[in-house]
Amino acid sequence: MTDQLQPMPEDWQRALAIVAHPDDLEYGCASAVATWTDAGREVAYVMVTRGEAGIDTLEPVKAAAVREQEERASAAVVGVSRVEFLGHADGVIEYGTPLRRDLAAAIRRHRPELVITINPDDAWEGTYWNTPDHRAVGRAVLDAAGDAGNRWIFPDAGGEPWNGVRWVAVGGTDSPTHAVDVTDGLERGVRSLLEHRAYIEALTDGDPEAYARGLIEGFALQEAERFGGRPAVTFRLYPR
Repeated sequence: MTDQLQPMPEDWQRALAIVAHPDDLEYGCASAVATWTDAGREVAYVMVTRGEAGIDTLEPVKAAAVREQEERASAAVVGVSRVEFLGHADGVIEYGTPLRRDLAAAIRRHRPELVITINPDDAWEGTYWNTPDHRAVGRAVLDAAGDAGNRWIFPDAGGEPWNGVRWVAVGGTDSPTHAVDVTDGLERGVRSLLEHRAYIEALTDGDPEAYARGLIEGFALQEAERFGGRPAVTFRLYPR
């Protein structure tokens, strides 16, 4: 029997999504973000890099500008207006105290109850190797959620300590525990990914809309079996 997923908590007002690259949220979580903002919740985004190494045919300085613009447009589609870029180097993010410090500072600035991040596991489905950036950022976010509340850790990072993080939700994992019904947010999830047109066109020769729709609708419908037949975005939830 397929394990059924629990609904994500709804008794919160502010969320902060922290990921490595522009497009990381659009490949999985954006439909859930649209659902949350429709309900009047506040969601902000923090990108650790500007995605400058993500387009083989475009030199990094130009790629960074394009990808930042695409991410802001993508966020706007799902009701997010606050998007920050920390400026770490794309492709070579290192897990360690400098990264934890920057992420703790971001959490203190935004003061979220829910923090969302990307899968830190070594692989998907056992054999699809995860990228170093994803692994480093996901793990650092889980640690920084605690760091942000300790006034003696990174006291020079700015902002008052924030102990208000109640959960960290990891998207894109093979072992989710919770889900969000994205029936009403699914179309905007597709359009949000489609805003990354330069990135998508560098990845595939196919039609960008067909590519985005196939992925986002496919992921959501695949998870419906575990969530009462409803299209879903899934997370592994870590209470704090």
